[in-house]
Amino acid sequence: MNIVSVLQVIWSLSALGLVIFVLLHSPKGDGIGGIGGQAQLFTSAKSAETSLNRITWGLSIVFMGLTVILSAGWLAPKL
Repeated sequence: MNIVSVLQVIWSLSALGLVIFVLLHSPKGDGIGGIGGQAQLFTSAKSAETSLNRITWGLSIVFMGLTVILSAGWLAPKL
């Protein structure tokens, strides 16, 4: 297994993880619950959202970086 294959596996896993974590995000609008201030009651949800944001950003950086590296052909063997 060469380095390109390993990076392709990491790239595929980061793409799958990115899809999953984007789907786990809650909608940004508070809806009716935002009128009565009920959105501020649960601080653990806010910390969970912060963690989801960090993981999503990290996965997106890994995905985009590997996309550039793999598509540029920088790691392809010279013939």
